[in-house]
Amino acid sequence: MKIAVLIPAYRPDRGLLMLAEDLHQSTDAPILVVDDGSGPDCRPIFDRLRAGGCIVVRHAENLGKGAALKTGIRQLCSLFPDLSGIVTADADGQHLVSDILAVGQLLPPGSTGLILGSRDFDAAGVPPRSRLGNRFSALAFRLETGTACADTQTGLRGIPRALFALALATPGDRYDYEMNFLRAAAISGHPLVPLPIQTVYRDGNRGSHFHALRDSVLIFKTPLRYAGTALLSAGIDLSLFALFAALLPQTLALRLAAATVGARVLSGGCNFFLNRRFCFASKRPVGAQAARYAALFVTQMAASALLVSLLAALGIAAAGAKVAVDAALAVGSYLIQRRWVFADRPGRPQSSLKEVFPLEAKKTA
Repeated sequence: MKIAVLIPAYRPDRGLLMLAEDLHQSTDAPILVVDDGSGPDCRPIFDRLRAGGCIVVRHAENLGKGAALKTGIRQLCSLFPDLSGIVTADADGQHLVSDILAVGQLLPPGSTGLILGSRDFDAAGVPPRSRLGNRFSALAFRLETGTACADTQTGLRGIPRALFALALATPGDRYDYEMNFLRAAAISGHPLVPLPIQTVYRDGNRGSHFHALRDSVLIFKTPLRYAGTALLSAGIDLSLFALFAALLPQTLALRLAAATVGARVLSGGCNFFLNRRFCFASKRPVGAQAARYAALFVTQMAASALLVSLLAALGIAAAGAKVAVDAALAVGSYLIQRRWVFADRPGRPQSSLKEVFPLEAKKTA
């Protein structure tokens, strides 16, 4: 079993030196550290890491954690073609050597599961923002993939060889990459294997470079964009309804019904193109996606009418029933659009390592 340890680092402190030293004393696994554009002030730390036996790869400028992880995976694949797995760990001292080694033990040749060092967020000393942030992301992850994951934000992961290609092909260069990769692994059918680890936060997690607002928006940009396009489409729908209702002859028997259908069809078309280009950034042929969207659109509209009518018959106010039903259907519609309507090559087999490797590490020095 050949395992390597990969540590992306941006402006680390001396704690990274201690972690590397302890790892060298505990394992003969190669350790690769990616200096993600930390700058000249941190050069002595990386020089000492190299002198101590670590492989150091340097980005000329800060490209983000995701880019650093992919650079490290490429380099390790090139240097050690017989690797059975790579353990990724953070540089801020959150991961104990014993836990890093335990993750590596779960990566025998032929394994296909993604190993996740899972922290206990109910433990004492966990910062409130970390506890709340992880619970929210775990709920969102389960709704989107149907897979439970108690710690979606852990940086301690064991990537088996079977997932190297997927790891390199996953989009995202910053903190969004880790969630994208986790999602891709779950959707492609690879088991997510949790391994309980110690929960360590040094100085209230001050060593982390995660920015709560900026990076949370980056991680959840797709559902946030979907919510934005939904609101915009609702505004278009309401405006068109008012316009059609005013322009159609008052004597037309089905004037309001015609205004409703016309507005909904046009706003639905706008929503389709907004979601396709802005939300899901799909590059697949438009015809098949338009047919899927139309089927979903009609089904969702019929389901809304049926469910609202049923709830109204039970004595629930129609307006309140419609808000609740349409909100639930909007969540379901998001999941269906992501996994079916705008899915990237639905049913396509997972890429082989030859398709994505070797790749040039961008902006490395």
